[in-house]
Amino acid sequence: MLRIHTVNELRNTLKTQKNVAFVPTMGNLHDGHIALISLAKQHGQCVVASIFVNPLQFGPNEDLASYPRTLEADCKRLEDAGTDIVFLPSVQEMYPDFDGEHLNQTMTITPPPIATELCGASRPGHFAGVATVVMKLFNLVMPQVAIFGKKDFQQVFVIKELVRQFNLPIQIIAGDTVREASGLAMSSRNGYLTPAQKTEAAQLHQCLTKIVHAVKQGNTHFTNLEQAASQTLTQQGWLVDYISVRAANTLKPATNQDNELVVLSAAKLGSTRLIDNIDFCAK
Repeated sequence: MLRIHTVNELRNTLKTQKNVAFVPTMGNLHDGHIALISLAKQHGQCVVASIFVNPLQFGPNEDLASYPRTLEADCKRLEDAGTDIVFLPSVQEMYPDFDGEHLNQTMTITPPPIATELCGASRPGHFAGVATVVMKLFNLVMPQVAIFGKKDFQQVFVIKELVRQFNLPIQIIAGDTVREASGLAMSSRNGYLTPAQKTEAAQLHQCLTKIVHAVKQGNTHFTNLEQAASQTLTQQGWLVDYISVRAANTLKPATNQDNELVVLSAAKLGSTRLIDNIDFCAK
């Protein structure tokens, strides 16, 4: 596996490659990321991964400084999984105007309106940072296929819109969420949880599963279902950001006419913010 740190080396290396499948990550890899690499191998002859903790998508009070960085372990996992190239840029390499502390005059992409809802409501600017770094990475790697995890369902939606709006010749494939035996969605932030909290964290998925079951049984009182799930988690000590049933293809609030649905959630357990979702057919 090649380790590449600069834009010029990456471009020169990829000149001779065809059918590139790309998996962007922020590192601290878990089995969910490795499942995305396996999916990429099914869709491309050359699998490229990136590890870059993108400062542009972190708010001023978020965990950029403490975000776990496990580079050597990550590279070993990627190599063992069959990755061909890993791109490891510095912040300066990705953002030329970075002065060591600030991203001065960095051009950003305006994401679609849905980026101000759900996670975007409590993390203003987050999806602009995501869209900007993904566009930069797409311009550098120029893949035919890019793989993202469904756990970040809203992020996948924003990236698909990015590809559509900018007419990018890239197929976006969403890999299924990989879960612990308890149902907890695998996440780099799970490492912040204590053993007791990790057990409690499975409650989030359990609440979403109950909503899915209720809807499939014909209960379309979505607001009542959302409020009941939020109350359950709040009583268990969670700080709920949102639980919302949406139309999967638009992310607009679900109606009785929608069949392809997704229930999305974000909530804090202690100081750790967790997200999860389940996409499903109502009938």
